[in-house]
Amino acid sequence: MTGIDWTIVALYMAGMIGMSAYVGRRQKSEQDYYLGGNRMGVWPIALSTMATQCSTNSLLGAPAFVIAVGGLLWLQYELAVPLAMIGIMLFLLPFFRKLNLVSVYEYLEHRFGVGSRTLLSVLFQFLRAFSTGVTVYGISLVIRELLGIPLWAAIIILGIITVIYDCLGGMRAVIYSDVIQMAILYLGIILCLYYAVQMTGGWSAVWEYFPEEQSRTMDFSGHGLGDGKTFAFLPMLFGGLFLYLSYYGCDQTQVQRELSTASIDDTNMSLFIGGILRFPLVVTYSLVGVAIGAYAVKNPEFLELITEAGGEANYNLAVPAFCINYLPRGIVGLIIVSLFAAAMSSLDSTINSLSATTMRDIVQRFFVRDAMPQRRELLLSRLLTVFWGGLCVGFSFFVADISASVIETINMIGSLINGPILATFLLATLTRRANDRGVVIGILAGFGGNLLTWKYLPGVSWLWWNVTGCLITFAGGYLASLLCKCPIPAGIDDLVFKRDSRRQFNYKRNWKLYQAILAGYFAVMILVLWLIRTWAVS
Repeated sequence: MTGIDWTIVALYMAGMIGMSAYVGRRQKSEQDYYLGGNRMGVWPIALSTMATQCSTNSLLGAPAFVIAVGGLLWLQYELAVPLAMIGIMLFLLPFFRKLNLVSVYEYLEHRFGVGSRTLLSVLFQFLRAFSTGVTVYGISLVIRELLGIPLWAAIIILGIITVIYDCLGGMRAVIYSDVIQMAILYLGIILCLYYAVQMTGGWSAVWEYFPEEQSRTMDFSGHGLGDGKTFAFLPMLFGGLFLYLSYYGCDQTQVQRELSTASIDDTNMSLFIGGILRFPLVVTYSLVGVAIGAYAVKNPEFLELITEAGGEANYNLAVPAFCINYLPRGIVGLIIVSLFAAAMSSLDSTINSLSATTMRDIVQRFFVRDAMPQRRELLLSRLLTVFWGGLCVGFSFFVADISASVIETINMIGSLINGPILATFLLATLTRRANDRGVVIGILAGFGGNLLTWKYLPGVSWLWWNVTGCLITFAGGYLASLLCKCPIPAGIDDLVFKRDSRRQFNYKRNWKLYQAILAGYFAVMILVLWLIRTWAVS
């Protein structure tokens, strides 16, 4: 990197910290810190959600997956997104937003009791902290390459920068900074794609050198239930559907920004926008993997740049290695800024959400009986942010060898618990007889079942864990509720789904029309995948 590149990176970092400090200066309570005072707009929330999902895991892991694992089959995963958004609009988010919650797990106490709320909140906190460690690890690889410092030092540097940024900001700063980061991020992806294609010799050369087997966008040859077809169409569609229902509808890191809207209609609109815009973004950074993979075939010496001490290529380094070594001065700085943007957009919201759940579900629920002064409340919220930032950094030292692709690692970790979490909320919104004790038993059964599947049924695609965990938890939780006599809280009528949702949530828009558009978009996405495959082999 040159002086120009470093200047761009320094200005970006200073600008983000300065904006965060400016936006956060008026915070007076945890409501301001965690929800932006419920004054956030639809488009900023939608773009912020996309920026958080498109973390360093995606920018490093998706190209690595395309080059070295499953090729463009990763795009099958995206088919589930618009379908998941329909389910979330119908059965999940409106209930949470109607109650004006900070932690999504508060809803479970309203519906069931304190047991399920506490169990899921604690599971979320530690599993999310561990998966965030993967994010820290991923961007720290880039920092190590840039500065020539040990990996542990790179991890510590990134952790300190992120914690400072997050403490100063809060959710309002998180969302606004994510919008800026999303713009920088997409510009960086486009520039990287442009140079990779040009240096390979154009798109015709890219498809000529990229292995034809890796250019498949859909695979109908297996089912992933012991046949070794981990990334076949069925496990990616159904596993993806259950994963995205859980991720966008039940995960605090995503739901918290949806709870920052001014109304339930705004919440649904932000989900609709995200369901439409995410697919073009994922296609773009997956094509980066295609272009760099083709360049590596044409120029085998490129692999030396990503070969580590053990003699094996680390494809998670493919994007930064290509950018640092081949792109012009100034452009390198912008690419590195986009990688930082990806990491920060994921970390700031994650750590903020971890702080929120600890504050609401643990501290205020069990240790603070009287109302806390607002200034003390805000201070404690920021201290919890520091705590979780440190823990996420600590986890990042132990994630390197889980998988060949960072993005596969992050999804494997989440798939252990996504299904049980989703089933818990579906038991809450779709049934009346499920109770707290039965739901807790169901969660433990679903999570334990996934762990046993991982250990004793390695041939089963980890994508199916999202489905099996949900089904076991739902069935086990409902059956256990019937067997275990446990009082159901009074006044649950408004907490359970009704057919007339328009009246139940006082909608101002006709959401059936928007849901039909999302269903049609699913068909359009399948057509696009077919066209990409046709383009690749023509």
